This record gives sequence, C-alpha cells and structure tokens, in this order.
Amino acid sequence: MTAVLVAGLVVALLALVALTYNRLVADRNKVADGWAGIDVQLTRRAELVPNLVATVEGARVHEREVTEAVTAARTALVDAEGPARNGVADDLLESALRQLYAVAEAYPDLKTSRNFLALQEELSTLEEDISFARRYYNATVERFNTRQQSFPAMLVAGPLGFSPAEFFKADAADRVAPTAEFGR
Repeated sequence: MTAVLVAGLVVALLALVALTYNRLVADRNKVADGWAGIDVQLTRRAELVPNLVATVEGARVHEREVTEAVTAARTALVDAEGPARNGVADDLLESALRQLYAVAEAYPDLKTSRNFLALQEELSTLEEDISFARRYYNATVERFNTRQQSFPAMLVAGPLGFSPAEFFKADAADRVAPTAEFGR
C-alpha cells in the first residue's frame, strides 16, 4: 500500500515537472517570437532610412552631417544583436531621424515632395508597428520571467537551464514615436 502511494506521488511529481517544463518552453518560444517581431520591424525601418536620407540629400546636399549621422545610426541598428544593444541603437536612430526631420522642415520644396511624404508616412506606420511589437515582446518576457520566479516553476526552471529574458527598453524620450509636421 505504501509503495503504491509513493509511486503515485512520484508519478504526480513527474507530471508536475513535465507540465511546468512545457509551459516554460512555450513561454520561451513566445519570447523568441516576440523578439523576431521587433527585429523584423527594426529591419524594415533600417531599410527605409537610406531612401529617406537619399531624398533629403537630393534636396539639400550641404546637410551632410545630419544624413551621415542617420546613416551611422542605421548601421549601428543593423549590426546590433540582442534587446539591450538593439535598444541603444534604436535610440541613436530615433535621435538622428529627429535631426533629419528638422532639416526637412527647413526646406519647403522637400516637405511637398511626393517621395518624401510617402517615405515619412511609411516610417510613421513603422513606428506604430515597432511600438506594438515592443509591447508584445515585453509582455511575453514579463510572463516568462514571472513564471520562472513563481513556485513551483522556480524549482524546475533553474535546474533545467531556463534563465530570465531581457526586456526591450527605450529611453524615456524615445517611448513616444517621433512627431514631425510636414505641411500636410
């Protein structure tokens, strides 16, 4: 009778460990999926930036310093790996794009350019997509990290190699998508 009870407890414990492990794996996969979503949006923005820079350069060649800063920030974003480094690189690109928008404001002929307006609209849409992807990613990271720190999952997570995921952070100034008026 005692052997049956012990065997039943062992089976129940193994089932609990298996269930916890499967939930942790599912959460880890959601975090990876969330990060892939951010990465796709950042890549789309990085691919759009050269077109925006070329449009501004075509209008005013003497504004090289600003366009070079945007190009350097874009390169840093493309080369960055992981949430922390991507967050820093994204902040640099946001700052450089604000400068680029300021240059565009100074030139009425650029503000009315169909190419520039189309690129600005696409970039604005991308900013919304990036914001959504960040929120989704950080929500999945929060759920994954909370599960790892909760009982009984904490007894399984560490020994089976799970570690907390990293949140995608942005500076306070960059938590809001940049706004610019282009004379619409």
